[in-house]
Amino acid sequence: MVAAVVAVALSLASVADAKGFRRYLRLRQDVEALDERNRSLAAQNDALRKEIAALRKDPATLEQSVREELGYVKPGEIVFHLESP
Repeated sequence: MVAAVVAVALSLASVADAKGFRRYLRLRQDVEALDERNRSLAAQNDALRKEIAALRKDPATLEQSVREELGYVKPGEIVFHLESP
């Protein structure tokens, strides 16, 4: 009986204490959020690695990227810029 009362008292103290169970729960949530961010960043890194590999190996991909990002045009091509109101 005494052990049960002590256990309940310690549990209540842990829940009430800011450095106890509440802190553990908060830190656990922080770890889960950081794990999710790490997974997201790993996916972005993987996509960027694939893009880099494609740019290094595939001339068509490189040409498309240069055209889109730098606005390059082949000699003799005509470019139309359309803007919506």
